[in-house]
Amino acid sequence: MSFLLLLMGVLVFFIAGCQVEDKRIKADLVLKNGIVWTGEAEMPGAEAVAVAQGEIVRVGSNDDVKELIGPETQLIDLQQKLLLPGFIDSHTHFLDGGFSLTRINLQGVTTKDEFIGRVETKAKELAPGEWILGGNWDHQDLNPPQLPRKEWIDPVTTENPVCVFRHDVHMVLVNSLALKMAGLTSQSPSPPGGEIVKDETGALTGILKDAAINLVTRLIPEPSEEEKIEAARRALAEARRWGLTSIHDMSGLDAFYTYHNLLERGELTARIIVYSPLRLIDNPEELLKARAQSNEFLKIGGVKGFTDGSLGSGTALFFDPYLDQPGNCGLLAEDMFPEGIMKQRLAKAAQVGLPVAVHAIGDRANHLLLDVYQEINDEFGFQERRWRIEHVQHLLPEDIPRLSQLGVIASVQPYHLVDDGCWAEKKIGLQRCQTTYAFHSLLERGAILAGGSDWPVAPLNPLTGIYAAVTRQTADGRHPQGWIPREKISIDQAVRAYTWGGAWAEKAEEKKGTIKKGKLADLVVLNRPIFKIVPGEIKRVKVDLVIIAGKIIFEREESKE
Repeated sequence: MSFLLLLMGVLVFFIAGCQVEDKRIKADLVLKNGIVWTGEAEMPGAEAVAVAQGEIVRVGSNDDVKELIGPETQLIDLQQKLLLPGFIDSHTHFLDGGFSLTRINLQGVTTKDEFIGRVETKAKELAPGEWILGGNWDHQDLNPPQLPRKEWIDPVTTENPVCVFRHDVHMVLVNSLALKMAGLTSQSPSPPGGEIVKDETGALTGILKDAAINLVTRLIPEPSEEEKIEAARRALAEARRWGLTSIHDMSGLDAFYTYHNLLERGELTARIIVYSPLRLIDNPEELLKARAQSNEFLKIGGVKGFTDGSLGSGTALFFDPYLDQPGNCGLLAEDMFPEGIMKQRLAKAAQVGLPVAVHAIGDRANHLLLDVYQEINDEFGFQERRWRIEHVQHLLPEDIPRLSQLGVIASVQPYHLVDDGCWAEKKIGLQRCQTTYAFHSLLERGAILAGGSDWPVAPLNPLTGIYAAVTRQTADGRHPQGWIPREKISIDQAVRAYTWGGAWAEKAEEKKGTIKKGKLADLVVLNRPIFKIVPGEIKRVKVDLVIIAGKIIFEREESKE
């Protein structure tokens, strides 16, 4: 009898415990009646998701989540809208993007007079001595295509130094006042990894490329911390608008501490992963100190280096010359000097366990970098380091399978092809373009794609990147079936690059990037089902709702109606 009573007591205790547990796990938020793309092979689709304490606690049908709905649960009827994991942008210059929103914008300028007019307008807004910064110009858009010169803007900027970037950030136009402040003359030599452009008479044109840009930018006053915070707030507002819940930022340690300030104020509305310049690995103590302060909202992702420049500025490094610049094969970046320093720094990164992201555009730049990665693997043994190549734009056919073989992530920014596809063949020819932005071939050979924007170089909106990867349509409308159409990828593959791919690049695939029980409740709702519409319409789809850690941080006004 005593044993029976004991057993009954245990059962009563167990049942009571279960009731307490049921009450404890009542969802904070339930999204039902939706089209859910989970990104998980065992359950690729669902219609409802329940969230508690910032994590996903159940994924399934509307009936599956019913028992988790309590009196305090926030219930959202998705009305058959598309629910995705929160978008992850794997390559931005996020703080710069925030600053760019208030600086001069020369995007879309097609004439010399319009270029001058915008610079003159900005000069009138500023006090004497203030720098005119920003840019986003593209000389390929000018009619006829031509590089701007300092003589265009000198008459309207006599009291303001100017440094305005081409949209790829590998070339700037400066005025005579800025050149004078930098002490640059027609006799000044180009630095390693850069070019001070001179005309046929040897005179300065005002164009500086890659490492030469530093000769002027080092003179620009550092923004105050409060100015950085305001720029970060503007950038975060943009991220919310486009459904981005995680951002990989190449801005460095200063930006990390700016975001840390916002985190302490409770204003950090995206998870930010910061990459710092590769040279900091020479003395990694500060990096490792910041890394020790990392958490799920802010962390040091690794170090970022360069092997070359960009295609548009003629500084991307190729084996063969540019067709429009005979004799020019591009430039090795400053990070490649002195010879052997790249391998030394990557070896140190491997030793201290810091992930590496290295910019490579031209086929020779990518080949050289893959060789260095191979040497690191040979020396230290193959590991899942989550090392990356940023951009991976132009590849030798034989280098395409090497990324998966070496465990290297292809960090790609598909929207660049929308611009580059208008003029790339004139610069490097049709044959080399066959393996340009080779998304399909990379996936086919086992590589992992991590999607990004390169904002403010390209739009922050991830849907424009997905659109570009799926359609490969160019801005000039000349390729309605896609530029190099065999390299198009599916919508599913593109979405995966902007979700799971970014999480994998961060070594966070166990916590984000798909919709699954136990993962962070970072979610985005779109107003149209991008898997079912005409691919060309993807870039017009709107973000209706953004959720981070189970909290709604953005709701589009029109969606409330």
